[in-house]
Amino acid sequence: MPDDVELDAARTLRRATLRLSRRLQAERDEHGLSLTKISVLGHLARKGDMTAGALAAADRLQPQSLTRVLAELEREGLIERHPDPADRRQRRFRLTPAGRAAGIEDMRKRDAWLAGAIERSLSPVERNLVILAAALMERLADEGAPF
Repeated sequence: MPDDVELDAARTLRRATLRLSRRLQAERDEHGLSLTKISVLGHLARKGDMTAGALAAADRLQPQSLTRVLAELEREGLIERHPDPADRRQRRFRLTPAGRAAGIEDMRKRDAWLAGAIERSLSPVERNLVILAAALMERLADEGAPF
């Protein structure tokens, strides 16, 4: 069982992460892709080809919940499906160049806001600490992940 120091650190990190996440969501283009679509594109960009089941598990969804989203992304030319080489009954989804560009464009405005906030609000030492903290948060996010 974690002690009080770890629990306090966890609470502080959770609150800060949620606040920053909400602030970044506020910077999204209101006419852009849905959060679910962006999440699918992000998983495919980071992990490569994935099955619908693996994509659903990555976001803790039921595969049938993702069916419509995958069909829309495919129709929009942002992903493509192909047979799984190991199991021809399975289908895998792959990010297209247009899908990669759409993901980058979705992140552009938020990245610009965050870069400006970092420049305006943090000293050079604090900027380096944020870079280190981001890497540590990535490690924590991967802890025990099934995907």
